[in-house]
Amino acid sequence: KGGAWRLLREGQPYFVKGAGGDGSKQLLHECGGNSFRTWGVDGLGKLLDEAQKYDMTVSAGIWLGHKEHGFDYHNAAAVAAQKESARQAIEKHKAHAALLVWSIGNEMETAQADDPAVWEAVEAIAKLAKELDPNHPTMTVIAEIGGRNVENINKFCPSIDIIGINTYGGGPSIAERYLKAGGIKPYLITEYGPAGTWEVDKNAWGTVPELTSTEKAARYRETYEKTIANQPLSLGSYAFTWGNKQEATSTWFGLLLPDGSKLGAVDALTELWSGHPPKNHAPEIKSLKLMGSDKVGPGATLRASLDLADAENNPLKVEWILQADPATYATGGGAESVPPVYPEAIVSSDSKSVEVKMPAFGGGYRLFAFVHDGQGGAAVGNIPLFVEGGGKMVVTAPKATLPFAIYEEAEDSTKHYVPSGYMGNAAAIKLEAGCTDNPHAGTTCLKVDYTAADNWGGVVWQSPANDWGDQPGGYDLTGAKKLTFWARGAKGGEVVSFSLGLLGKDKKYPDSASNQLEKVRLSDEWSQFSIQLKGQDLSCIKTAFAWTIGSNGAPITFYLDDIRYE
Repeated sequence: KGGAWRLLREGQPYFVKGAGGDGSKQLLHECGGNSFRTWGVDGLGKLLDEAQKYDMTVSAGIWLGHKEHGFDYHNAAAVAAQKESARQAIEKHKAHAALLVWSIGNEMETAQADDPAVWEAVEAIAKLAKELDPNHPTMTVIAEIGGRNVENINKFCPSIDIIGINTYGGGPSIAERYLKAGGIKPYLITEYGPAGTWEVDKNAWGTVPELTSTEKAARYRETYEKTIANQPLSLGSYAFTWGNKQEATSTWFGLLLPDGSKLGAVDALTELWSGHPPKNHAPEIKSLKLMGSDKVGPGATLRASLDLADAENNPLKVEWILQADPATYATGGGAESVPPVYPEAIVSSDSKSVEVKMPAFGGGYRLFAFVHDGQGGAAVGNIPLFVEGGGKMVVTAPKATLPFAIYEEAEDSTKHYVPSGYMGNAAAIKLEAGCTDNPHAGTTCLKVDYTAADNWGGVVWQSPANDWGDQPGGYDLTGAKKLTFWARGAKGGEVVSFSLGLLGKDKKYPDSASNQLEKVRLSDEWSQFSIQLKGQDLSCIKTAFAWTIGSNGAPITFYLDDIRYE
């Protein structure tokens, strides 16, 4: 209307003020947020109910396959199965009052953006969504707007109403660039924050410096003011990430710390969303400086200074942490293992300075300063460091507390290990972690579909995700006597093999033990199975659980639940 797009909810203009992530939705609401997004439908019913509780809405993601995960958009059976899964999700949730928009795919165009088959699959699901549910708009989410992404959506996807854009360093210029790229549909900024690691210049030893949380707050504000607010094609945004995650570092994209404390960017968003400043401001880091060289020898002593400010003059507490920095920077957003920390390295510290004795191991490190004001506000910054020479860094897997869950409920399904290791005919494999079809315990179970009538397939739970022995990770499961899990077949008679410890000694970072339970014939009722671990070296288990199946001439469906080490 009048050259500008508007999103209407119950007939009234609705500008999206949201975020994506697993942090507190109550806190999001209290900060002025009115919506959050998901990337898939696992546990969607529960999330929609939670949104309704706080008078919020949900951009419901329908996950579409990625080329890097083995999905082939020229495989008609796989594409049809993906569409059918979308149909089921839409039918199940379309009537929920908190639903705002169907978000079809997230960066599925990566490495294949000019393949019409990708966009034709998106269009088929969008068209289906409109037929099944005319009350909610459709959206597809792309990684930035380079190349011909916008042009291809305009050309191949007439049933897509909104273009979702994930953008980081380029966030402030999206409004201008979108028009130049041929943008005519309205857009939502579906991820934004500080520049990504792929957009930052590396230092002399190949790591990337990270902004302080205070500096990041300014980046969120700039993107919001230049690209999201008061733009005729903008319908709002979802900041990333409402919570915290290990991605490059433990703090690069997080708006919150693990204890729920708010960082400076939350203050900025609160003011932008609500028009009012927060009741309590997060502390500000005015400077974090190293005194001396950032490249030193093994065992060298370093000193750093910290200059802080707090608007309410709250007493500030600072925790200093030295952590290894593997300097590996993926761009797919997958789960990553947490590098080891060295508490013994902190010789002395207070709220203004720290003295650190560097480890004897060569390689990269980061010195973190975590600042808390005692009122729910926090700040964080870090300094990259490098130890020249020295022995090989010894990576010790973190000790697990038994019993140790691999899968219990959908929201915890990637808490420790990630089901990221697709094997065999990966395009025919579909996992639904939030399946509510007769779970063994709790509210969800894991549904596994192998849609092909030939070949074989499997999935392994990995730490870190997508790693086949090239990176450190895993957990120390010493003390566990067995790996237990519950399984049932959709019909009964399905034959599945289960195992752990797939990485042999030929790998740089292997599993310390392995075992298997081969060719288990499942019943259509839940049964518990065990893989014995007595006498095994469980000091570093990187692949904690795996299943494999060989097709017997027809697709196979089975279910898993309560997978844990005891």
